[in-house]
Amino acid sequence: MPYPIWCTTCTKPTIIGQGVRFNAEKKKVGNYFSTPIFSFRMKHTACGGWIEIRTDPKNTAYVVTEGAKKRDTGEDKVHEGEIVLRTDEERERLQNDAFAALEVKVGDKRQAATDKGRIEELLDAGDKDWDDPYAASRRLRKSFRVERKVREKKLALTEGLKDRMSLGMDLLPETEEDRRRAGFVEFGNLGAAGSEVAIINARAKPLFSTEPINGKGRSSSERKSERPKAKQAAERQREALRLELQQNTRAIMDPFLADQAVFVTTGPILGIKRKRTQSEDEEKQQQDIAPGIDVFKPPLVDYDSD
Repeated sequence: MPYPIWCTTCTKPTIIGQGVRFNAEKKKVGNYFSTPIFSFRMKHTACGGWIEIRTDPKNTAYVVTEGAKKRDTGEDKVHEGEIVLRTDEERERLQNDAFAALEVKVGDKRQAATDKGRIEELLDAGDKDWDDPYAASRRLRKSFRVERKVREKKLALTEGLKDRMSLGMDLLPETEEDRRRAGFVEFGNLGAAGSEVAIINARAKPLFSTEPINGKGRSSSERKSERPKAKQAAERQREALRLELQQNTRAIMDPFLADQAVFVTTGPILGIKRKRTQSEDEEKQQQDIAPGIDVFKPPLVDYDSD
């Protein structure tokens, strides 16, 4: 199919798209001077109707002659500002028909009046803007210099970012949508000491954790069950304590984290008994020998109590 058509045989409006193939009957139906005119007759399988399309050598196009009509896409319409060239037949008709020539002259005069008003408006706008060519050129060069400096500054920032991040791609300019999305991100102000503790805690956490934290991994039936707030708070505290013990134990036992492990201890955890190690017994003996010297080494796990 050379272009989209509407099938007129179908009960409902059906469009046949451009490029759809059919098994057609081809035959010669005439000539345009020495160029033959061919007819292509095909059957639409959806409704069983016949569609016929012929070649048009005069206009170098295809014409639907039976069973369908061409879809109107606006390509054949004359838009504003376009110049339509008359054919030899139209020029001959205007020479022989005085009334047709008069109608054409009236239409041309009306169009000339409309075009004249528009041309005068454009000339007035040009005279207003370019009354002083030097001042107009100076304004343009000044605005161009300002925009050029802004573009050079943005280019320098972009190149610096690409060098720091080792990016091998072109970065698009920043938009208002990017600023709005970036404003949703919040970064905590931990300071120097807080950042070190946060790094240690992050490295102490297991890489793949499958256990639920604060009840987030519970089933739907457990989440639906109502529990007292005090019991839920106690369970959260117990879970947080267990997780903290697990992380700090891993941090002290991991040989790669032994040099960076830092713990803040203020006293033992109430209700938990711990067996003394050999190093603690030696420290106790040193304190008994030299009571004036404070020798302290952090235990394996020790936290603040609630």
